[in-house]
Amino acid sequence: MIKIRTLFSSLAIVLAASSLSACSSWVFRIDVPQGNFLDKKDVEKLRIGMTKEQVSYVLGNPVVRDTFGSDTFYYIYEMKRGSISRGEDFRKELIARFENDKLIEVTGDFELSEDFNTPLL
Repeated sequence: MIKIRTLFSSLAIVLAASSLSACSSWVFRIDVPQGNFLDKKDVEKLRIGMTKEQVSYVLGNPVVRDTFGSDTFYYIYEMKRGSISRGEDFRKELIARFENDKLIEVTGDFELSEDFNTPLL
């Protein structure tokens, strides 16, 4: 008799848990953006030889600065989608390297303008 009650109790718990997990797909989940969203137009304003202050003015403050030196700015943007039907998660990054407080290199997921190698006067 006790084993039958235990079996029914266990079965009831399993059914309740499985029915509640099916409801989780109905819950609205928001998109979670994190980091610096960089616009293509702003990235195209970058020029070799810009100071750190000028780069920060154009792109905003970086999410991460190099811990062991201040010669690298990391601009990272991640979007975690809340719902499967709304698209894929994505990540974009831009890394700006400086030497003697002047921009020398930009790498990452953005195309630079044709004028990047033309310094500002």
